[in-house]
Amino acid sequence: MNVFDIIGPVMIGPSSSHTAGAVRLGRVAWKILEEKAVWADIRLSGSFAQTYRGHGTDKALIAGIMGMHSYDERIRRSLTLADEEGLSYSFRAEDIPGAHPNTARIHLKGGHGAECVVQGASIGGGNILVTEINGMEVSFTGQYNTLMVLHYDRPGTIAAVTNFMAYSGTNIGNFRLTRPKKGGEAVMTIEVDGDVEETLIQSLRILPNIINVILIRAI
Repeated sequence: MNVFDIIGPVMIGPSSSHTAGAVRLGRVAWKILEEKAVWADIRLSGSFAQTYRGHGTDKALIAGIMGMHSYDERIRRSLTLADEEGLSYSFRAEDIPGAHPNTARIHLKGGHGAECVVQGASIGGGNILVTEINGMEVSFTGQYNTLMVLHYDRPGTIAAVTNFMAYSGTNIGNFRLTRPKKGGEAVMTIEVDGDVEETLIQSLRILPNIINVILIRAI
């Protein structure tokens, strides 16, 4: 158990689950979009759907989508800031079968055409679990620097990525592969120890069969 588990996160808002965790979910979606969001459709399930206005979950999610941290004082007025910056957003309650009670599905569009759908849950104490990205099943917490490697499912691709990371001195703490169908697009979710240099990301991007590499820094 670390000190974070004992005292909780540094945060703005009344609830670590409904505020700090929600900000972090929004930030993950923002990082995956890789550009400024101009449109957001957010589906809320379970207790998120029932109490999101009273607990400020709506403000927290929008704050994260705008790139704010859980301790940013602007969270309280994030909806106003979103209106001022031209971010169109909507919230809807939706029963997501089998989902954690504090689940959000965040659909974002950027001003330059990027689009992503991220589903995750706030699991307590400001911690999160991301379970789906663009229809592909994933599993990561955001507590470690995480590489999302979108690639074509071809022989040798995983070995090329992991061998290059080993050569660069990057230690893999956790690895997960998701492929909706054999031979199609797939995603590696790689949690690593320590920092990740931009040069590593650029090098991975030019390996054969790699579509894109996104770094989600520890949040």
